Amino acid sequence: MSKIVIAGGNKLEGEIKVSGAKNTVLPILAATLLNGGKNIIHDCPDLKDVSASLQILERLGCKIQRQGKTIIVDSSSIKDYQIPDHLMREMRSSMIFLGSIIARCRKAILSYPGGCEIGPRPIDLHLKALRQLGVKTSEAHGYIYCDVDRLEANDINLRFPSVGATENTMLAAVLAKGTTIIRNVAKEPEIVDLQDYLNAMGAKISGAGTSVIKIEGVSKLHDVEHTVIPDRIVTSTYLAAAAITGGTVKVTNTNPENLQAVLAELRECGCEIYLEKNAITLSRPSVLQPVDVIRTLPYPGFPTDVQALMMAVLTLAKGTSIISETIFENRFKHVEELIRMGADIMVDGRVAVIRGVEKLTGANVNAMDLRGGAALVIAGLAAEGVTIVEGVQHIDRGYENIEDKLASLGADIKRVD
Repeated sequence: MSKIVIAGGNKLEGEIKVSGAKNTVLPILAATLLNGGKNIIHDCPDLKDVSASLQILERLGCKIQRQGKTIIVDSSSIKDYQIPDHLMREMRSSMIFLGSIIARCRKAILSYPGGCEIGPRPIDLHLKALRQLGVKTSEAHGYIYCDVDRLEANDINLRFPSVGATENTMLAAVLAKGTTIIRNVAKEPEIVDLQDYLNAMGAKISGAGTSVIKIEGVSKLHDVEHTVIPDRIVTSTYLAAAAITGGTVKVTNTNPENLQAVLAELRECGCEIYLEKNAITLSRPSVLQPVDVIRTLPYPGFPTDVQALMMAVLTLAKGTSIISETIFENRFKHVEELIRMGADIMVDGRVAVIRGVEKLTGANVNAMDLRGGAALVIAGLAAEGVTIVEGVQHIDRGYENIEDKLASLGADIKRVD
């Protein structure tokens, strides 16, 4: 297994370009099943989760081509509606294929998904919404069985603005008969990008980015070409890395408007931030300051995916900070590893109290999940001595060669097999 080895202490300086968003690419890849034709998707990151999605598409009968950052999916010859257990276990977001398989094949068989163990992600929201579109569902022996004669539009209210449930309902309703209204939906920028993709292939969807999405069902869709939006979580990662090392980093190919909650907390930490249309420059000329309370919330609130990254930064703040995790109940697995590096953190349920320390020290630590692993890498950049991060397979799910990207900014970091 690979390890990431970091000799801490270098300030990060320079410019780095962000690739397309993982959390957009995955539902868009699922959406390629809908048109029964050619899908050209630009700026796709080379990630473990993307590779897993392509394996699922190939298993279902799609033809795949990769040309650099461009993926071409031909979904004209779908031959199956079942995703094998071993592919579902590769990533938790594999459930996103359910809506599009149902819409295309009228049947679907999936096992329960795998991926990072960060707490329950109830699929009952997905299944309830699909049942409201006329889908019959049953569960047995670890598998979910779905079938429908004809998808019928409906007025659907999600009891929580789940990103996955919003996306699955959109994917299924695109080919339903009539007009579907989905209320209390997720407002993330990735939902807007999925809407743009579907509309580019002939769907009639409006409202993404608000709390209500309207979908007028269509009978068929056509070929499509699309460029994925930049990854706001990867952007946040490199900004956090600059903040914890006291450097100056410009992140390009990003959208500052989608990161206002994160930028506000970084400013409160004492960072200076300069915004351009498609770039963010962060520098930290003084000591890190604590923040009163960061509470993770659905977009446009502070993203749960940035919680661990921000915690790593706050371990070196001059004072006490509080983080309240309201989305996932088991998303503090990185805390124990940060403590191994000298951090002073106390957890009570879903609340973490971080007392800033003078320094972190290098240690052998283990990435338990994707964003927690990235937080350990960030901490290692500022730690005294050598940090060895294991469990790199989790980090690879959401970052393209993170060690090479950080090394280009001056970090002393390498991957060891």
